[in-house]
Amino acid sequence: MVDPGKSESRLRIASLGLTLVLALPTSARPQALRVATASAKIHLNGRLDEPDWTRADSLTDFRQREPRVGEPATERTVVKALRDATALYIGVRAYDGESRRIRATQLRRDADLSSDDNVQLLIDSFRDRRSAFVFGTNPNGARWDAQLTDLDNLNENWNGIWDVAVSRDAAGWTAEFRIPFQTLRFRHTAGLQLGFNVRRFIRRKNEQDLWRSWGRAEGLYQLLKAGDLIDIGPLHRAHAVELYPYVLSRVIEPTHDSGGARLADGFVGTKAGLDAKVAVSPTLTADLTAGTDFAQVEADEQVINLTRFPFFFPEKRQFFLESSGLFDFGTPGRTQVFYSRRVGLDSAGNPIPIVAGGRLYGRQGPWRIGVLDAQTGANRATDAVVRVQHDLLARSYVGIIGALQSMTGAAPRGTGGFDVDLPLIVHGQNLEPKFWIAGSRTPGVSDVPLAWRLSADNPNDLFDNFVSLYRIDSGFDPALGFVRRTGIWETTGHVDFMPRPHVLGIRQLDFTVPIPSWDIIASERGSLGRTGDWQTAWFEWRVFGGDRDNGDHFELNYQRWLDAPTDTFDIFRGVRVTPGRYWWPRYEVQYEMSAAHPLSVAAFVNWGPFYGGRSADVELQGTWRGGGHAIVGANVTRTAARLPGGGFTALQMSTRLEYDFNPRSSLLGFVQYTNEDQRVDFNIRFHWIPVLGDDVFAVWNSGYSTNPVTPYRFPSTSSFTRQLNGAFVVKVVHRLAP
Repeated sequence: MVDPGKSESRLRIASLGLTLVLALPTSARPQALRVATASAKIHLNGRLDEPDWTRADSLTDFRQREPRVGEPATERTVVKALRDATALYIGVRAYDGESRRIRATQLRRDADLSSDDNVQLLIDSFRDRRSAFVFGTNPNGARWDAQLTDLDNLNENWNGIWDVAVSRDAAGWTAEFRIPFQTLRFRHTAGLQLGFNVRRFIRRKNEQDLWRSWGRAEGLYQLLKAGDLIDIGPLHRAHAVELYPYVLSRVIEPTHDSGGARLADGFVGTKAGLDAKVAVSPTLTADLTAGTDFAQVEADEQVINLTRFPFFFPEKRQFFLESSGLFDFGTPGRTQVFYSRRVGLDSAGNPIPIVAGGRLYGRQGPWRIGVLDAQTGANRATDAVVRVQHDLLARSYVGIIGALQSMTGAAPRGTGGFDVDLPLIVHGQNLEPKFWIAGSRTPGVSDVPLAWRLSADNPNDLFDNFVSLYRIDSGFDPALGFVRRTGIWETTGHVDFMPRPHVLGIRQLDFTVPIPSWDIIASERGSLGRTGDWQTAWFEWRVFGGDRDNGDHFELNYQRWLDAPTDTFDIFRGVRVTPGRYWWPRYEVQYEMSAAHPLSVAAFVNWGPFYGGRSADVELQGTWRGGGHAIVGANVTRTAARLPGGGFTALQMSTRLEYDFNPRSSLLGFVQYTNEDQRVDFNIRFHWIPVLGDDVFAVWNSGYSTNPVTPYRFPSTSSFTRQLNGAFVVKVVHRLAP
């Protein structure tokens, strides 16, 4: 039993230590870059050839974060800043002594630029060292952007209105960014300054160069060490309202079952809707939507779930993605008070019409605020969530959340919670204690079941440590959230030792020996200290793993698994696992080639005992990036198992085909197949951006049965008239900024 007196004493010692850390002298004032006002029109051409660029101040002191921390960058980088009445311009000149080896394969908006040379700009528009916008490009002029909230919550699905132009020559490449002030949120204050940083990545060297925050425990998203943009002058957001009307036409094919019998008729229809963005104040924004439709969203990836627990699918709809990090509460994929896929989607992922919705988000002084409300038509539900955070110390916060779902003819369901996050820097090392607790109210349940987690994260270069403790009551049921398991105690953690030998082409090793990574779950009436109370357990010893200088990654792991199902469950079609306590060892080998290779391949093999039998898992991935306009990727996952209840082979395959005409138009094809569902699905999507803010989508979705007993089995020609589902959609969105 814990001595309360000792606990109080430890708390006082921890508080004193925190006070001492905060009282330590800080480093010198961050470096700054003057923003000059352009005297003439700036032509966005990627050449920086106007006289104003010549007169502008510049920064050149870039240091390596990888591979040799603190040493000068191996290639010279020059960054300059200008402004006019409506936008901020950032020019980046990336010199390169071997310009023919510059890597540039991506063109599509929001493509993963890690395969290429690239530069990223970070703009902390509130200058609160807590949140920022990130803008990136490569030598092809592909546009990538993201929102950073809290310490490491990066929302890559945010899409802002901005542009970039690039040029290449024998001495390197140049990027010229234009970021309208309308895209940024900032306070209207005299002497406005914006937090700022720049990172350059040289792909062939796997080298990261930063202007500021280049330490091992820092990086681009460590805002405390960011520099500043100064002498900006007065700014204002030009438009208080932006309107995004859309019109959509669709052709829906008749739906059939796997035997070819018609389940629903097809139809042809047209729909219109409107989204609006309103600047409530310089730091608060309201998004409104009516007649919302997400027909252009890429299809979910199919999965074969060989566990007895639900699978977590990520959100892909744009309305819910912007500023989504503000609504995060809990542990993603495990326990979340708000899971946006509960709004406008049923349990199978099928859309439920959203009649109207609204969202308010932003900052008011030390407060961060998020409010979301949506009205859905099919079940006449009102789904609402309120999230509030208050700044604490340098980067910490305390917060609350409330979520409510009400339906006609049913009692409302609600969830509320409190959390505190305390990211600290102690002697140059990161330390992040965190705690959250939530309770739910469900009709028919008299009490308030709780869920909570206490954790401590210590993510650093030589040691990366983490430990957490969960408790989730059996009746916990967040109305608009996600919970994977209830009625449990759980602990997870890892202790990674990651030395840098700089020999044999190895940049950094990764070991979890002798202390393995772990995830242990016991019943809520049991104890994590007694193995007999464990429901599931997983341990992994990384015997040998790490990263090579060229970016390749490798792992050799040994695992121990436990599962103790109390009921029989279906693990695969026609194969069942009976109750019992199953312990088994597994062996695993992984190798993943760097995206710097024109053809990158990844292989994953895991084998050993499995639920009283044996199984072997093999996953192969391959991506070809030729450096032109086409990218081809394929993935195959195969599990062959022989269990006491029967044998099975689970097979999942997918292929992605991408052709990018230019940075504003792309064609994506996605084909996926699983033998568990016995179906093959096609998703083809064309996206064109005629002008910034406008979008044109043409999307075709179709699914066909591969059941061997059906007379309409794909790929026979008869299957094309008996598709499981099918739709062709054209959607046009136009931006109006009165």
